[in-house]
Amino acid sequence: MSLQRSSGYSSIQIGLHWLIVALVLFQLVFGESMVAATDAAEEGTMLGGADAALATAHYWVGIAILALVAVRLVVRLRQGAPAPIDGNPVLRLAAKAMHWLFYALLVAVPISGLLTVYVNPEIGDIHQLAKPAFIILILIHAGAALFHQFVLRDGTLRRMLVPAKEG
Repeated sequence: MSLQRSSGYSSIQIGLHWLIVALVLFQLVFGESMVAATDAAEEGTMLGGADAALATAHYWVGIAILALVAVRLVVRLRQGAPAPIDGNPVLRLAAKAMHWLFYALLVAVPISGLLTVYVNPEIGDIHQLAKPAFIILILIHAGAALFHQFVLRDGTLRRMLVPAKEG
């Protein structure tokens, strides 16, 4: 196990990041179909074809996110993360907290979804709180990336777009 500190992320880390981003955005945009499916099941009504397909996709995309996050955590433990560019301890702490909050949500939300399906439907109320939590974190995270890019001009954003030279 090597926790090297390169100047950027590896190709696999970048690929996993953006794949998980795309899947989370899918969940945020189309997740309401799962609510429609749950409501239809409780009321004994028919679910439309689009909602049924999207509810099924929501389930499987959630499992994919959980699996990809597990891979991402293993890769992070093996490859490490680049050293922070900014020497400001407050910004470093905020960045670290943001990343671990994302990891916590990316694990807890799919698990809570599975618990809703297989253990207790009332857990769904907790599961639904993830949507606003994700939106808030995404906005802060994207805002911070843009702040680094256009105000601090420190190259932080580039590290998640261009892989570090390996070797």
